[in-house]
Amino acid sequence: MNASTDRIEKQIVLKAPRSRVWQAISNAEQFGEWFGVALTGKSFSAGQYTKGNGFSPCSGDLGYVWEALIERIEPERFFSFRWHPYSADKSIDLSKEPMTLVEFELKEVDGGTLLRVVESGFDAILPSRRALAFSMNTSGWDQQIKNIEAYIAKL
Repeated sequence: MNASTDRIEKQIVLKAPRSRVWQAISNAEQFGEWFGVALTGKSFSAGQYTKGNGFSPCSGDLGYVWEALIERIEPERFFSFRWHPYSADKSIDLSKEPMTLVEFELKEVDGGTLLRVVESGFDAILPSRRALAFSMNTSGWDQQIKNIEAYIAKL
């Protein structure tokens, strides 16, 4: 495993109490609002899949289904799921490809809550998809960090 190609790591200090940040990542409807997935009426439960349509606030439906297997939920501390990275290309059968692991870790710090996001497991992705999935998800997480910061700030 090569840490530089196997995992994406991002972190930000959000100016909000840990309980508020926890709701934004662990409540499926709130998660969907900042992440860009229609999850109205959905919930996250360990061991269960959650699905929703990807959307852009500007253009609406993006035409792909976001699907994640919820792995661990440790209230106000840790939340994780598995998914197929960069799954927007419908011509690829991802059913036999391993999923990456996305982990959200929360820690109280001066000035708010440290949110650390790690996505790992890219080295197991098919070589034909690995570099693109890693690149797209790296830029995707850059945007998602901005999205959650803006979402938390407006509440």
